[in-house]
Amino acid sequence: MWGVHLVDAYINELVRKKEIPGAVLIVQQHHKRILSRSYGVFTAQDGSKQPILSHTLFDVASLTKVVATLPATLLLLSRQQMTVDDKVQTYLPNFKYANITIQHLLQHNSGLPADLMPVVKRHHQRDIMTEIFSSKVVFQPGEQVLYSDLGMILLGKVIEKVSGRLLSQFVEQEILKPWGLKHTRFQLPDHQQELAASTEMVGGKFVQGIVHDEKSMLLEGVAGSAGLFSCAEDLAKYAEIWLGLTQQDVLPYRWLELAHTKTFRNRGLGFEVWNGNYSPSCFARRWSKGSFGHTGFTGTSIWMDPAEKAFVIFLTNAVHYGRNTNMRSIREKLHTLIYEKLLI
Repeated sequence: MWGVHLVDAYINELVRKKEIPGAVLIVQQHHKRILSRSYGVFTAQDGSKQPILSHTLFDVASLTKVVATLPATLLLLSRQQMTVDDKVQTYLPNFKYANITIQHLLQHNSGLPADLMPVVKRHHQRDIMTEIFSSKVVFQPGEQVLYSDLGMILLGKVIEKVSGRLLSQFVEQEILKPWGLKHTRFQLPDHQQELAASTEMVGGKFVQGIVHDEKSMLLEGVAGSAGLFSCAEDLAKYAEIWLGLTQQDVLPYRWLELAHTKTFRNRGLGFEVWNGNYSPSCFARRWSKGSFGHTGFTGTSIWMDPAEKAFVIFLTNAVHYGRNTNMRSIREKLHTLIYEKLLI
């Protein structure tokens, strides 16, 4: 199949040029698996070269926001344990803005800044929650979109408050296990850390199996914004559920649909949604209007097209060669190639 050859050649060229060390890619339309490949190698913490395999675990970074935090929030909403219009302050009294709601956090239009300043570094000793609680908004809620880690970290804490469980426990018991995402979890145990593709070099050694995101690390590897590890096959199961290709009884389907149809500009509830207008960051502009997904800083992404019933899982540890990556242009070229050459 010529399209598969083109995609293969493109990724192999990225590996050869050291733009990425390797990747796992899954492309599926309806129930037909069009492509499922792994590429390249990474340098492990011990300095050895390890192949990237189909079951390699990746630090999925901000995919945590939609794989863990979003479905956990939707579950509590569907059980009427909270509503999207509830004030964040109701659950987190230390949060000083009385007019910011759950929906504002999900749609990244709360007015909270994108990140803490100064930016958190790996060696810092900082009280992340205290800093978030004292953050100043940069615009009024509902005025514009500013993608914010801080809002999703707060949402993780709201989930803990409402559920009475740790975020990692609630997500694992109520979402990941029932959905069959067997290899997806926060806080990899020691014996699983070597199964993860290492991310960035820190102090002369590659970080492997330990969270890359600094705020999540200071929150013990569990945050509403980052911290999850997963593999391509688990995320393919996740995409099948979201597109209605696989039936499940955890979340009513209308709640899943709401996450990508209840939009403010280019944001659904959690997801980036391609609406043809407000998406300078969108890497899948050739795809159907209403397509949705998310990215992770380490080099991960998931993209789903409800019109074509198609999805792409692309996992790479691009930060292996440093943080100055070309992931945005790589994703755009790859997803355009896939849409034009592989989908029916």
